[in-house]
Amino acid sequence: MKRLLVTGAAGFIGSNFVYHALANHPDLMIVGLDNLTYAGNLENLAGLTSTGTQRFIFVKGDIGDRSLADTLFVDHAPDAVVHFAAESHVDRSIEDPQLFLRTNILGTCTLLDAAKSAWFRNGSWTPGCRFLQVSTDEVYGSLGPDGYFTETTPLDPHSPYSASKAAADLIVRAYHDTYGMPVLITRCSNNYGPYQFPEKLIPLIIQNALRHQPLPVYGDGKNVRDWLYVEDHCRAIDMVLEKGDAGGIYNIGGNNEWENIAIVTLLLSILREETGDPEINESLIRFVRDRPGHDRRYAIDSTKISRDLGWKPKTSFPDGIRKTVRWYLEHREWMERVVSGEYLSLYEKNDSHR
Repeated sequence: MKRLLVTGAAGFIGSNFVYHALANHPDLMIVGLDNLTYAGNLENLAGLTSTGTQRFIFVKGDIGDRSLADTLFVDHAPDAVVHFAAESHVDRSIEDPQLFLRTNILGTCTLLDAAKSAWFRNGSWTPGCRFLQVSTDEVYGSLGPDGYFTETTPLDPHSPYSASKAAADLIVRAYHDTYGMPVLITRCSNNYGPYQFPEKLIPLIIQNALRHQPLPVYGDGKNVRDWLYVEDHCRAIDMVLEKGDAGGIYNIGGNNEWENIAIVTLLLSILREETGDPEINESLIRFVRDRPGHDRRYAIDSTKISRDLGWKPKTSFPDGIRKTVRWYLEHREWMERVVSGEYLSLYEKNDSHR
C-alpha cells in the first residue's frame, strides 16, 4: 500500500485533497498532519475520523517540529509528501510577518530535511519518493490588464505572505538542484468550494450576508482574480504527483477571471435566490481602505499542465459557485462552530473607513 504524508490536512484544500485521494486510490494510505490553528479544523475530516477508516491517520503537530517530522517518516514511511501546510491569509501576514516566515519558510525547510534524511541513503534516493510543494500564483506579483503568469514568469511577491511562499518555493527547488531531491511545485489561482475558512472572500461574503452584516470590499473592488473549484485543483495535484517531471513547476488555473465586486454581487444574487431573503442585497456592501501591496490582477496560463498531463478544469464557474453557496447554506452549523469571530477582527479595524 502506498503511503502519503499530507501536511495541512485539516485545512481547506488539504481536507478536500484527502477526500479526493482516498476516493480515487484504493491502494493509498494517508497520514494527515495539521497543527489545528484557527483555519485547520478536525471537523473538516469528520467523514474519515468518525468512521475510523484504516487508510487515514491524523496527527496533530507543527511542520516546524523536526523531532515530530522524523518520527512520522520512521513510523509511517511515507513514499511522498504533499505539502499544503502554510499560513495563507495576506491580511494576517501584514499583521504578523514573522509567523509567516517561521511557518512557511522554516517549516518547509524542516520538512525537506526530514524527507532527505529518510529518503536519501547510501548516495541515492528511495525509488518513487516525491515532495510536492503546493504554492500560489501570488508569488508572481501583479499583472496589468493583459497577459498571464507562466511557469517562467519571474517571482515578484508583494506581501509578506507571498514573499514567504516564494522563498519556500526557492528552497524546494534548491533541494532539487543541490541534492537531487525529486520535488514538484504547483502554483494555483484562487480556490473556492467546501470547507474554506470564512476569512477568504467567498465564504466571508456568504457568512456576513446570511447574518445581514456589512460586506467589506477592498479599494474600488476591481481587483481581478482567477477562480478555480477546489476539486479541480485536487485532481491537478494528484496528476502532478503521479506523472509530473521531478524538479518541475506546474501552474493550475481556472481560466475564469472576475473582479472582486462582481463576485460579491453574484453571491448576493445567488444567496437571495436560494434563501428568498430580500435583505441580502447590495446595500450590505462596504468599500474599505485598500490593503497595502494589494495586487491588481492575477491570471494563470495552464498550458503546461494541460499539454503534458492532460489536466483541464471540469467544473464550470456557474455550477461551482452555486454548489459552493448551497454547501455553505447546508453547513451553517459548521460555519458557526469553526468561526469564533476572530476572522472579523482584521476587517473591523477598517470600520472608520467604511
